[in-house]
Amino acid sequence: MARTTDRSTTHLTRRLVQLYVGLALYGASSALLVRAGLGLEPWGVLHQGLAELTGISIGVVSIIVGAVVLLLWIPLRQRPGLGTVSNVFVVGLAMDGTLAVVGDLDALGVRIPVMVLGIVLNGVATGLYIAARFGPGPRDGLMTGLNQITGRSIRLVRTAIEVAVVVTGFLLGGSLGAGTVLYALAIGPLAQLFLRLFALPEPSAPAVVVPSGEPSTPAPAASSGPVAAPTSGQAILPQ
Repeated sequence: MARTTDRSTTHLTRRLVQLYVGLALYGASSALLVRAGLGLEPWGVLHQGLAELTGISIGVVSIIVGAVVLLLWIPLRQRPGLGTVSNVFVVGLAMDGTLAVVGDLDALGVRIPVMVLGIVLNGVATGLYIAARFGPGPRDGLMTGLNQITGRSIRLVRTAIEVAVVVTGFLLGGSLGAGTVLYALAIGPLAQLFLRLFALPEPSAPAVVVPSGEPSTPAPAASSGPVAAPTSGQAILPQ
């Protein structure tokens, strides 16, 4: 029993570490795309546009937008998890922290590799925090909620949301460019790759003792290996 408890505690600790490392890396990757100046991911375009309009730091704007999106979950009847609430704050704080450390970049020969690094790191971060299974991010929940309410496909809902976000952000002064296109093409395959890499099996169930005193074969875990297809309460990978 003690061994099973220790294993469960270790498993939970790993999930928590994976969650917060993933969220911190997500914020850092978004900051690298800002410094590269070659185009941001769709929500980053909106955040940057609002930051330009209000004079608030882009990380704080990200937190505010995340909180507003989370409020939209209420009529959509979505249930947040620890990862959902953490996503709102950790990503924005990590983003502002990275921007404070990484200064402006001028040379194109530096900005292009930083852009590529930011996109790859974003894929790593997405795989980490989704595989931790602590609930979807606020924007993912908005997407799944609208999918359930409207009956439209995930692909259509996600596309509609991101087109609206990009257009609004661009009109407000957000950065739209080659990085935005490359991100849209690469993030799905990258996230899927790293989701499989960082997938965590469920802790093994203890053996069941039968009346004869012989331990039976341990009950199979609820899930093992790669994460199964997400339900409405899990994050959905970019389509």
